[in-house]
Amino acid sequence: MINVTIWNEDSVASTHEDVLKVYPQGLNGALYDFLSKNENMNVRTANLDEPECGLPDEILNSTDVLLWWGHGKHHLVPDDLVKKVHDRVLRGMGIIFLHSAHFSHPFISLMGTTCSLKWRDGDRERLWTVLPNHPIAKGLPEFFELEEEEMYGERFDIPQPDELIFLGWFSGGEVFRSGCVWYRGLGKVFYFQPGHEEEPI
Repeated sequence: MINVTIWNEDSVASTHEDVLKVYPQGLNGALYDFLSKNENMNVRTANLDEPECGLPDEILNSTDVLLWWGHGKHHLVPDDLVKKVHDRVLRGMGIIFLHSAHFSHPFISLMGTTCSLKWRDGDRERLWTVLPNHPIAKGLPEFFELEEEEMYGERFDIPQPDELIFLGWFSGGEVFRSGCVWYRGLGKVFYFQPGHEEEPI
């Protein structure tokens, strides 16, 4: 059984109404509904509004894979939690950062760079599967398209990925390393760019 914790900066109560129009249960709820259907996963959610930001030691230490989504409240995540997440990855936890979590403090800590990028509002994106034999890409076609997604473009200030799985191309001509894996200690980090909170992705 894989213990999965989905972390989001917002509870449903604190989620902006524009997000709730797309994700009535919030982003945590949408991810939970999908992942909890997998019989091999024990899935739970956590958010910034909970005591210890929803990640007390007993939860963090029993998490095999942590999904992290954040947008505008990165600065509210305590430094001691950032260090605990970083250390837990080094001890073997997998962590998946989604979309705007590229500016989260745990991601920046694990990357050791600014993690800045170019961006603008909506555009059509084509994601190319450039490492089709990777388990993350299992069953995916050569490419797939998102009709409306926030544009993230290079230069993305990250270390060279150990594995590049997806490469994004936008109709404005920009490209982006949209799915990257890094090994950190005994753990793995995966960053996946799609997932704008106001689009049904």
